[in-house]
Amino acid sequence: MNNKYRGKQTMTRLTLDDLLDQLEQARQIAIDDRKPTAMIQATAMMAKLTGYDRPQLKDVNADQVQTISDLMDELANDDQLLPQRISHAQDEY
Repeated sequence: MNNKYRGKQTMTRLTLDDLLDQLEQARQIAIDDRKPTAMIQATAMMAKLTGYDRPQLKDVNADQVQTISDLMDELANDDQLLPQRISHAQDEY
């Protein structure tokens, strides 16, 4: 087999855990060699791979969301609300 393709096969077998282990080894070497820039780069890459490099978004209104079924029940039970919503939809769209 051609060496060009052998490298690609090896890369596809790597898992996230493998990459994190390799980065941790690189980080430890950087610590031992007193190379703070290399240590920071390895740590930053680990954060990027695990998703800790971006803010975690939280939907603060998740409890206030109504299901379509609930909305349809609400429409069906309120004879005055239905014409208002139809009128609003016609005006908006």
